[in-house]
Amino acid sequence: MMTFDRLAARVRALPPLVADLLVVAVVGLFTASDAAVNDPGYRQDDALTWALLAVSLVALAFRRRRPVTVLCVTGAACAGWALHGHIGELLNLPVIVALYTVAVLGDRRRTLWTGLAAAAASGVVALIVGRDVVNPQGLPVLEMVWPLVPLLLGEAVRTRRELLAEYAARAARAEEEREREADRRVRQERVRVAREIHDILAHTVSAMTVQAGVALDALDTAPEVSRRAMTQVRASGKEAVRELRATLSVLRATESTAPAPRLDQLAELVAGVEAGGVRVVLRRAPAGAAYPAVVGTTAYRIVQEALTNVVKHSGAGRVAVSLTGGDTHLDIEIVDDGPPRSEPAAGEGFGLIGMRERVLAVGGTLAYGPVPGGGFRVHAQLPTEGAAP
Repeated sequence: MMTFDRLAARVRALPPLVADLLVVAVVGLFTASDAAVNDPGYRQDDALTWALLAVSLVALAFRRRRPVTVLCVTGAACAGWALHGHIGELLNLPVIVALYTVAVLGDRRRTLWTGLAAAAASGVVALIVGRDVVNPQGLPVLEMVWPLVPLLLGEAVRTRRELLAEYAARAARAEEEREREADRRVRQERVRVAREIHDILAHTVSAMTVQAGVALDALDTAPEVSRRAMTQVRASGKEAVRELRATLSVLRATESTAPAPRLDQLAELVAGVEAGGVRVVLRRAPAGAAYPAVVGTTAYRIVQEALTNVVKHSGAGRVAVSLTGGDTHLDIEIVDDGPPRSEPAAGEGFGLIGMRERVLAVGGTLAYGPVPGGGFRVHAQLPTEGAAP
């Protein structure tokens, strides 16, 4: 057996015009049946009765487009039946449908004013017809109440629809927000992976290139130097492969178990740069100071990128690396003695951008630029209080 909800859902799925004509047919069937039944002692149905019914049914076909106008027409027809003396329990069915439509397609203010006007008009008609309770028009007070019933029903249905629409809109906004947040996280992770890969490849490949050049130059004259340089090339390559595997494991949706770079590994980093012929002076004060992991990793990557730029672009023979820590911050400074440069060389842009992104991610500051008289300086300050673990 088809339930009422399924039947209502099928009716709502019909085209508006078909649904309106169906409503007109149902209302016309019940109202015409009541109009054709005549009680003895009251006016019998005549041409005026059927004319008022026809006008009401035609008006109902336009109830969606002109709900207030349709209410006025059907209300006038219902009052005409009462004043004409024709009685019937279902003769007010067209105006009931019109009242419901006004409420369900309008707003609360229109429903309120419509209820006041309809109650007043119904009371006046009841007074004109008479107070005799035998008269189906009933007492004026009771007649003022019945128009409020379809209005309240329409108001309840409209309010429920508005709530459902609001819930659906909220759900849609929440879904859009989740999608935007997911997209933002994906972009953020892509930038992070790209930055890691850049730091690994730029530093390691640059160091390997320099070391390979040293090995090639010393191949005939100093075989031991060439051997040491090629050994360092092999070690650098293995380290680059290990770090790339750890970084790219994120793209395979697996947990990376490789530890993040630490400040304790700076000595190895410096050794790799010095193998390429650049003298590096490393100073840490206080020596062996412990910092939050994110600060240590950021500091390591900044030093790594700065040394990579020295090897690739500066032409410097010496570079000083200084890390000095306080209670609330860590200062990092890398200065080389290369020839004067007014601006970063071509190709350094992504590295400097990556350094700035890392520093800003932990709430620090970054400054870089040429040093008067020659050389280039990179200075970063990282907060150590409140840093993420």
